[in-house]
Amino acid sequence: MLYTDLTKKAIKLCYDAHNGQTDKTGLPYVFHPYHLAEQMTDEISVVCALLHDVVEDTDISFDDLRKMGFPDRVIDVLRLLTHDDDTPYMDYVRGLADDPIAKKVKLADLAHNSDLTRLDVVDEKALARAERYKQAIKLLSE
Repeated sequence: MLYTDLTKKAIKLCYDAHNGQTDKTGLPYVFHPYHLAEQMTDEISVVCALLHDVVEDTDISFDDLRKMGFPDRVIDVLRLLTHDDDTPYMDYVRGLADDPIAKKVKLADLAHNSDLTRLDVVDEKALARAERYKQAIKLLSE
């Protein structure tokens, strides 16, 4: 993990924003963005990995992030990474493919979410989700 004033601010916000949330197996959700952030190599990608689900999964808005002092580059990447339910999933993935930071974070996100060993039960729904993520990885890797 890269530790700067900005990444430490994002670490704290990530923890606070996801506090009490759990993943599909009941583990603290915050381990997911921390896992992604550990794979990133620069300040902006670390921050984006930490915050990639904050707007989508909490009450925090892009305006809130801006008011907290996160730079426009971070906000721009997070907008790309935040899936609007009105947008078909593969269109959403295509929409972030041209941004190198969004693409790097999303590929890490997809790889982690595709790891079926994280799940206690691998059912049809999990297999279908993994297949969709496999298609998204292929799309971003072309």
